[in-house]
Amino acid sequence: MDFRLNDEQTMFRDSVRSFAEKHLRAGALARAHDDAHPWDVSRLMAEQGLMGITIKDEDGGQGGSLMDAVIAIETVACVCPRSADVVQAGNFGAIRVLAEHGSSDQKARYLRKILRGESVITVGMTEPEAGSAVTDLTTSATPEGEGYRINGVKVFQTHAAFAEVMLTYVRFGPGVGGIGSVLIARDAPGFKQGTPSKFFNGEEWVQTYLDNVYVGPENVLLKQGGFKKQIAGFNVERIGNTARSLALGRYAYNAARDWALQRKQFGRLLCEFQGIQWKFAEMKMKLDAGQLLLYRAAVNADNGIPSAEETSIAKAFCNQAGFDCCNEAMQIMGGMGYTTQTLVEYCFRKCRGWMIAGGSLEILKNRIAESVFERTFSQRPPKA
Repeated sequence: MDFRLNDEQTMFRDSVRSFAEKHLRAGALARAHDDAHPWDVSRLMAEQGLMGITIKDEDGGQGGSLMDAVIAIETVACVCPRSADVVQAGNFGAIRVLAEHGSSDQKARYLRKILRGESVITVGMTEPEAGSAVTDLTTSATPEGEGYRINGVKVFQTHAAFAEVMLTYVRFGPGVGGIGSVLIARDAPGFKQGTPSKFFNGEEWVQTYLDNVYVGPENVLLKQGGFKKQIAGFNVERIGNTARSLALGRYAYNAARDWALQRKQFGRLLCEFQGIQWKFAEMKMKLDAGQLLLYRAAVNADNGIPSAEETSIAKAFCNQAGFDCCNEAMQIMGGMGYTTQTLVEYCFRKCRGWMIAGGSLEILKNRIAESVFERTFSQRPPKA
C-alpha cells in the first residue's frame, strides 16, 4: 500500500501551487475579508483548468478525479484559504448533480457558464423547518400544464446572494419518494430574496421565497424519486467540505509553526517550550490522520459509489481536526492570531461553520453508528 501521490498527481499539485503562488498569494488577506464573490479568481481558475476538474470532457470539464479536486483544494488553501471555496464551488455539490443528471439543454444554459467562471449555482435544500431532517421539506411542486408551480422558502444557501440559478429541492408528492429537484433562475417571476445576513465566517446568506414560481419542463432536473441521486451528490460534496476543513487547519498550523520559530518570550523561542511542542505534536497527529481518512473517502468514491460511512467518518474527523488546529494556532499566536492581520482567525471562523454545514457532526455520528450496528435508527418519535 503506497500512501504517496503518484507522479501525475505530484506534477498536478506542483502546477497548482505555482499558479496559486503567482496569482493568489498577494491578495490572500484582502480577499478573505471581501464580501464580494472573487469573480477574478473564478475566471483565472477556469483558464487554469481548475473549474470542472471532476466534470466529464464532453460537458466542458477536465474529466479528472475527485482526488485531483481534493489536491487542488489543499494546494490552493495553503496559499489563499478564501480561493479554496472557488475550487469547491466549481467541482463539488450542485455543479456535479447538474453535470451528472442535467439535460444537454440545461448544461448548455447553465453549466458552461459556471465552468468558465462567469456564473455560480446554489442549492436550495434547507428550509426553516427542515434542516438535518431534510426529508421534511415542504416546498411544493404543483403540476400546471407541462410544468409546475413552486411554492416554499429556502434558507442558508451558499452563494444565494449572487448565484444565477438555484438547484431547488422540491416535493412532487408525499414521502421521500416524492422529492426531486428543479432549476430556478434568480430572475424568474416570483423568485424573491430577503435582506442579506452574515454568517460568523463573513459569508452572506439570504432567505429565498418561492412565490408561485413557474418552472417549465425544460428546468425539471430530477423528478420524484430523485432524492437518492441528489443525496449521492451531497455525499461527494462532503469530501470537498472535508478537504477545506483539513486544509485550513493545516494553513493555521503552518502559520503558528512559523510564529513559534521566530517569536520569543522570556528570552526563549516559543518552540522551545514543552507545552507548545505538545500542541504541535497533537496538531500534526490530527492532520496526518485526517489526511488518510480524506484520501480513503476520495479514492474509494472515484472507484465506485461514494460511501456514506467513509465520507461521514472523514468529514466528522476532519471538521473537528481542522477546527482544533485553528483554535490551537490562535492560542499559540496570542493576540496576533486573534487579529484580522493574519488569516488564522479567518480559518477558525470558516472551520467552525463546516462543523454544521453539509451535515452536522451529530448527524454524521448517527450515520456512522448505523454502519456499526448495520441497522437504521430513526430520530423521530415512535408512532403510537
